[in-house]
Amino acid sequence: MIRLFNICLLAALCFSCDNTSEEKRAMLLSDEFKEYWYTGEAEITSYRLEQARYGEMRKGEAVLIYVTEDFFAEEQVKAGNKTEETINVLKLNATKNFNTGIYPYSIMQSSFYPLNGEQHALKVSASIQEWCGQVYMQLNKRGKFHITSHSYFEGEADEELELEKVPLENEIWNRLRIAHDKLPTGEFKMIPSFEYLRLSHQPVRAYSVIGEYFTTEEFNVYQLTYPDLKRELKIYYSRIFPYTVEKWEESSPSGFGEDAEILTTKAFKKERIKTDYWNKNSNKNLPLREKLDLK
Repeated sequence: MIRLFNICLLAALCFSCDNTSEEKRAMLLSDEFKEYWYTGEAEITSYRLEQARYGEMRKGEAVLIYVTEDFFAEEQVKAGNKTEETINVLKLNATKNFNTGIYPYSIMQSSFYPLNGEQHALKVSASIQEWCGQVYMQLNKRGKFHITSHSYFEGEADEELELEKVPLENEIWNRLRIAHDKLPTGEFKMIPSFEYLRLSHQPVRAYSVIGEYFTTEEFNVYQLTYPDLKRELKIYYSRIFPYTVEKWEESSPSGFGEDAEILTTKAFKKERIKTDYWNKNSNKNLPLREKLDLK
């Protein structure tokens, strides 16, 4: 692996850095971007998943669904129609499905990133369902970050907290598709992915992280390393527009306790299509799942 570029000294120019101004920065969306994302279709990519859980590796499937849509900033919900009050966002719905022994896990995370130059996701949510119970967590950007969390797990039942705005790991996946060269680098504070925080039962707060860019023979790589969490995330994406996510790796302790073994979750691209999936809800559309190689 060869280092591609190091822009640590330019971190102050990243529109993620929120310690200088609340002003919106103008985001210049290229014609290429508009031609790809403003077609009335979503980009859907399926992945073969190797998920670490309870100290063992599990086989499963992951799907990333990217789509632009109009969003009400005040209510923080999808808008039925574009108006003067709506904001255009790039939304990501990321799903995972895998089994742990007899019982299944279903995970979904959603992030809504504005395309008007604002610096952070407007909303992030995550839900985890398995036979022991379910967890739901949501962040809303209203001045500060307002976070609510509900869980069946002891000590995590119902929580509300307010955090200062810092980069969010969940929003990185959106920002990579918009301006991949503007992701934060060097050492900074970041709120890890909601999936990770809930599965590992870590406190919901910002942690120190190191952001870096690399390249391989095939892909660009953006890497996040959390020293205190013994966790590392690598996102492998295409070198040219539209900077599609081709695979990712996430290493962290699997299990609980100081001696928990570090295992690596991996996802590898299977198939990709663009379609208006919300209009494909008939049984006659089932072949699209076969096209995505989804079981």
